[in-house]
Amino acid sequence: MKRLLMAALVALLLPFAAQAQSDGQSDQQTLVDRATLTVQEMLGDKNASEARNLMRKSKGVMVCPRIFKAGFILGGQGGGCIMAGRTRNGWTNPAFYGLGSGSIGFQIGIQDAQIIFIVLTEKGLQALLDSQFKIGADASVAVATIGAGVSGSTTAALNADIVAFATTRGLFAGVSIDGSLISSRSDWNQAYYNRALAAQQIVLSNEGNNPGADPLREVLSRYSGG
Repeated sequence: MKRLLMAALVALLLPFAAQAQSDGQSDQQTLVDRATLTVQEMLGDKNASEARNLMRKSKGVMVCPRIFKAGFILGGQGGGCIMAGRTRNGWTNPAFYGLGSGSIGFQIGIQDAQIIFIVLTEKGLQALLDSQFKIGADASVAVATIGAGVSGSTTAALNADIVAFATTRGLFAGVSIDGSLISSRSDWNQAYYNRALAAQQIVLSNEGNNPGADPLREVLSRYSGG
């Protein structure tokens, strides 16, 4: 019963996080545009030097521009994400993912978070490329807040497979992503590229091509040193 309640809440949160789309623009392009703005806002922050340094060593990134968390006893969070890989020829076009989780316990409030997952190892990259990745179970993830530094020591963060930087607004203190499930969205990949593509084909081989992702790739290059 508990699992059914959590699943139901996550399912309700995901459409809420999507928001209304602008005229003539697809859900996928809207998410890519929001991800581009998130990278600019977060990595362009004067306090984000640690994140920018890690970007220079990155093998890929996942950007979640709007993760909503809401709860009153029964809680959950959810939103859309994109993932891009870093190859010898630069950054790839994005693959699409969704993030969701549910919980039961004493809690009340609502939060809007932006998260950038900086992937530092092949293990982290392969874990995120799986159709379903559970944060905290399949690879080591260090969580940081822009301007506040990585949780724990910098050495511990550098030994992590993935470092997640977040900014939050709302009544919840900080951001909690442990146990969240990240799932690939093959239907969104197909809609954006007009053909069936797996996340691995997009992120590792850059087989997807959509000019709408060029600003995202440019801003990722800017903050990763090319």
